[in-house]
Amino acid sequence: MKDCIIIGGGPAGVSAAINLKLNNKDFIWICGKSPSKKVSSAEHIKNYPGLPDVTGKQLAWALDNHASLMDIQKNEDIATAIYDLGGTYAVTAGENTYESKTIILCLGVTASKPIDGEERLLGKGVSYCATCDGFLYKGKTIAVMLTDKAFEAEAEFLCSLAKKVYLFPIYKDCKITAENAEIIVKVPQKIEGEKRVERIICGNESIDAEGIFILRSSVSPSVLLKGLAAEDGHITVDRQMRTNLKGVFAAGDCTGRPYQYAKSVGEGNVAAHSVIDYLAELKNN
Repeated sequence: MKDCIIIGGGPAGVSAAINLKLNNKDFIWICGKSPSKKVSSAEHIKNYPGLPDVTGKQLAWALDNHASLMDIQKNEDIATAIYDLGGTYAVTAGENTYESKTIILCLGVTASKPIDGEERLLGKGVSYCATCDGFLYKGKTIAVMLTDKAFEAEAEFLCSLAKKVYLFPIYKDCKITAENAEIIVKVPQKIEGEKRVERIICGNESIDAEGIFILRSSVSPSVLLKGLAAEDGHITVDRQMRTNLKGVFAAGDCTGRPYQYAKSVGEGNVAAHSVIDYLAELKNN
């Protein structure tokens, strides 16, 4: 049982991890394979206090280095589900499940919305984890949607198991060359099926498949944790970064505009201290 699980590796996640570490809390930091991609992609950042003209790569390195110097360990899996256990929470990431008293969501924002049918068929042919569920589709026909080159190794793994794989890379120059893989330069618009996934719809084309793996850097909050209040695509929080769910906090871009690094760092700090206060209350009760 951990004190906290932080989900997300951007500035808010780094800030939350640093502050929990300084306060000797037992936590897991689940940050994915590309924790600061948005930061490192920025050309110049001119409004971060104390760093008047820093490049995105320099800031990303500084954040990562700060965590490394404090010996903060990263879990590079993708969190795919959070379950409310009635007072505590279980988080599934990769092949493992972790339990914690509190959660800090630092999910950022994604331009893509869930595909029509994705949420309804989650766990019924829709999966977010290749290593978790890949063996269920050995010798079968599947579809794989990749949002980043970082997931190509997972797609190759799925190709080694499945009979036929339809690949939907949402980027250029996909390097997967497996003989049983067919690259389709279209974005899936709908996932159909009654009790399980049966087909993928892309424009006027229908592709039969027994499952679809959607490999994203993060899962949308509404899918990740049922019952989480949101408005206009952002997680609803108060000044202490508390969500509507007891013991669940959120920080950074996922809580709304402005999408600024300084704002994210500040909210990560507040969320961590709110977790510390919450844990103290639990102990006293």
